[in-house]
Amino acid sequence: MVIKKDFYYDSADKKSKIHAVKWVPDAEIRGVLQIAHGMLEHIDRYDCFARYMAENGILTAGNDHLGHGDSVLVEEDRGFFGEGDGNKSLIEDMRKLREILKEEYEGLPYFILGHSMGSFLVRQYISIYNDLNGALLVGTAYQPYLSVKAGLIISKLMAVFKGWRYRSKFINKLTIGGNNKYFEPAKTKSDWLSRDEEAVDAYVKDRKIDFIFTLNAFYYMFKGMLYLYGKEYMNKIPKTLPVILLSGEQDPVGNFGKDVKRLYDSFKKELTDVTIKLYKDDRHEILNEVDKENIYEDILKWIYEKSLK
Repeated sequence: MVIKKDFYYDSADKKSKIHAVKWVPDAEIRGVLQIAHGMLEHIDRYDCFARYMAENGILTAGNDHLGHGDSVLVEEDRGFFGEGDGNKSLIEDMRKLREILKEEYEGLPYFILGHSMGSFLVRQYISIYNDLNGALLVGTAYQPYLSVKAGLIISKLMAVFKGWRYRSKFINKLTIGGNNKYFEPAKTKSDWLSRDEEAVDAYVKDRKIDFIFTLNAFYYMFKGMLYLYGKEYMNKIPKTLPVILLSGEQDPVGNFGKDVKRLYDSFKKELTDVTIKLYKDDRHEILNEVDKENIYEDILKWIYEKSLK
C-alpha cells in the first residue's frame, strides 16, 4: 500500500503557495526520489510511476512549478513564472522541497528526476547544489545555442509591446508546435508525446494542461537553458555525481536520440559516472509509454545501484 499526501509550502517568489505531493511506502523506505515535471503539465501526472517507486521502497515526491497545476491561485497565473527571476524561483522551489524531505527522511539516499523542461532545471540544480546521490534526466535535449538565444530575445522584445503576460502562439509554435509533424497523419496535436493512445487522450483532456506559456515563462525558461552553455557550468557539477539520461529514440525534443547522445558525450568528458538509455520506438513521455513498466524497472535498478555506493 502507498500513502499519497498533498501539501503546500511558500514559494521563492514570496507570493505563491507551491503544491506538492509525496507517495510514501508503507514499509521500509530505502531512498527518496524527487520529480521536476515538464512544461505544460503537473505533478499528479506522475501518479502511476510514483506509486511503482513507492511500492518498491523509494519515497517519491514532486511539486507543481510556478504557473502549473495547483500552484496556480488564479487562472491568469497559469503559465506565468511570477515577478522577479522566474527561473531562479523554480529552482529554489525545488530546493525547498529537497530541504523539507531531508528533514523528514534524513540520512536516506536522495535523487532528483527531471522530465523535459524539468530536466533543464535539474541540470542547473546539480551545478548549484551538491546534495544528491544521483540525477536522472528524462526526455532531455541539447538545444542549439542560437535557437535558445533567439527565443530569449524575441520573448523580451515582444513583451515590450504586449506585456509579460501575453501568450504568443508564434513562440509556442517555434518551441513545441512542430513536434507533431513527424507523426502525421496524427489523431491529436499531442501524438508526439507517446504511442499510448489512452495516455495521449488523457493529456489532451486534462484541464490543467490546456494553456500557452506567457512571455514571462518563455523568457525565463530560455534564460535557464542559456545558463547551461556557460563556460563554468560543467566545472560546477560534482565530478562523481551519477547521472543517467533516458529518452525515446522517436522523441523529437531530443532530435530522435541524436542530441541526447551529444549531451551524453559532453557529460562523459567531465563526469565519472554517466549512463544513457535510448528506448526504441518510444516518443517524448517515456514514463507514459506502452513499455513504461520496463522503463520503471530500469530506473528503479539504477537508483538501487547508486544507493549502495
